Amino acid sequence: MKIAQKNDAFKNYAMLLAIILFICMLTAGCAKQERLQTGSQLQQQVGESQKVTALQVKSELQPGAEANTNYYYSFTDALNNNVILKEKPQRVVSLLGSYAETWILAGGELAGVTDDVITERNMDLPSETKVIGTVKQPNIEEVLALSPDFVLLSPDIESHVKVSEILKKSNIPFAFFKVEHFEDYLDMLKICTDITGNKAMYEKNGLEVKNKIDEVLAKIDKNYNPTILLIRAFSTGARAKNDDNMACRILNDLSTINIASKHESLLEDLSMEVIIQEDPDFIFVITMGDSEKALQNLKEGIETNPAWKDLSAVKNNRYIVLPKELFHYKPNARWGESYEYVAKILYPDKFE
Repeated sequence: MKIAQKNDAFKNYAMLLAIILFICMLTAGCAKQERLQTGSQLQQQVGESQKVTALQVKSELQPGAEANTNYYYSFTDALNNNVILKEKPQRVVSLLGSYAETWILAGGELAGVTDDVITERNMDLPSETKVIGTVKQPNIEEVLALSPDFVLLSPDIESHVKVSEILKKSNIPFAFFKVEHFEDYLDMLKICTDITGNKAMYEKNGLEVKNKIDEVLAKIDKNYNPTILLIRAFSTGARAKNDDNMACRILNDLSTINIASKHESLLEDLSMEVIIQEDPDFIFVITMGDSEKALQNLKEGIETNPAWKDLSAVKNNRYIVLPKELFHYKPNARWGESYEYVAKILYPDKFE
């Protein structure tokens, strides 16, 4: 009997121990699962925190990067050069009179210019502005002596390309501009006014000029398409001009038809046979160099042909010499006048 009681007590004790062990194992498993869940949540929280921090850094770096660009203004010029101005230019030199005028129209000042600002444009400049040679032969020593911090150049002039190489070695900022038509002028003026910070000059000398051009074009009869011949005359010869010419672009915008677009041979040789064949409604002339000598050359050339006087344009007083300041030199802020000048000739009833 005693042995049986002892066996029963032992069984109860073993069962109790097993229950205790089971409870411990169960508790340990729950704790481990809780630790795993907590670790996963913590990792997720850290990841979210890092993600937010990264976004905040990126957002903060953007304005910071702009602030630390370390330059005043940058743009791409006509030769796809990336032009960087570290500071606002104070001593600007222009190697072309047209660009000198554009810079002044943008509210800027000039330290040096070429002599065409006087011989061609009659610009009134301060006495301290120095003339540093001609367009095709600028004096690079005098340019460097002015200590310029920005130089305006043309890619069409070989000497300007050579000057740019010297400026590059001297760490002097420069830019090439190519202005053939009004849109080109407007683009250059925009860049220049961005640099000078004078937006009002862009409105006055750019957008207001565009509005004037638009007003002129709105008046014309686009169903009337007079034929024209544009001649560029110089002292030793003459050539017809086509769409690449500034005056031709203006005439095209005014709905004219250039006979040189049909007969490209006129671009090389003013054939009276072709001119007689087409018999244009208007013949316009633009002179280069000495105007008197250029016109004299025409009189001693194509005008001596007996058929010349029978051309419709000649008989109807539509053989017209255009003013050089509006059609040979870039008119800049006077571009609207150029459009209006020809429009009055082509459409006199619309511009009474």
